[in-house]
Amino acid sequence: MSSKKQAIFISSLIILWYSSNIGVLLLNKFLLSNYGFRFPIFLTMCHMAACAILSYFSIVFLKIVPLQTIKSKSQFVKIATLSVVFCGSVVGGNISLRYLAVSFNQAVGATTPFFTALFAYLATLKREAWVTYAALVPVVAGVVIASGGEPSFHFFGFVMCISATAARAFKSVLQGILLSSEGEKLNSMNLLLYMSPIAILVLLPAALIMEPNVVDVTLSLGREHKFMWLLLLVNSVMAYSANLSNFLVTKHTSALTLQVLGNAKGAVAVVISILLFKNPVTVVGIAGYMVTVMGVVAYGEAKRRFR
Repeated sequence: MSSKKQAIFISSLIILWYSSNIGVLLLNKFLLSNYGFRFPIFLTMCHMAACAILSYFSIVFLKIVPLQTIKSKSQFVKIATLSVVFCGSVVGGNISLRYLAVSFNQAVGATTPFFTALFAYLATLKREAWVTYAALVPVVAGVVIASGGEPSFHFFGFVMCISATAARAFKSVLQGILLSSEGEKLNSMNLLLYMSPIAILVLLPAALIMEPNVVDVTLSLGREHKFMWLLLLVNSVMAYSANLSNFLVTKHTSALTLQVLGNAKGAVAVVISILLFKNPVTVVGIAGYMVTVMGVVAYGEAKRRFR
């Protein structure tokens, strides 16, 4: 009975993780492309505000994990650096959704292992087995194929998506380097708690300068569409839920399981987005995405075997 309950609990976490990740992705696309809310920086700031408030509530009141404190100025600087890189990755991803279909966005995002391997080598000079690097060839080749077969290809959107993917990979490598000592390690929940307020401080002036009419347009949309504020609230809470469920799935399964589930999640997101937004797809584009996903799976298996 205990194992059955555990299986149900883990299945529920995975469903929450899938629905939160896919939900925030689709809502981002809807708000930024179909709703007239063209403010990706402000939207990211809303996400970070929700993460700051809900992280504090989850750690201090719900006690999901123990509260960890920042122990030095050096550690704070490292966390701030990670926060800025993280902001770049999320903002870049949100900007790309204004111009690219979710399906193509996910195909480009699947190249994260390529950039992670590249930055890890440049930062630490540690080499993987040649088989591991060979598995990255189809990861990149698949995106090249998908780009050629993408009916709604947009160069600026593509550049922003690639930049966001690279920044996400760089953040994970940087996190491993900057917070590697035992005295400075933070679990992902506490790291999010401290990164979120810093991200808000970075994003607020950026939004006011680069999106100067954001307040007027948002208030106007709020008066015009009665569900505007509800959409923003649900979207922001989902962004936190995606981070929380990611942490819990990793904690109760394993990093490898998370990677496998992540590959499947991308495919599910692609199918749902095509059904909802009815963006045109081609056989070449689908084939390219499948090549990329197979490359990611092969890369994960090669890393596991030749560690």
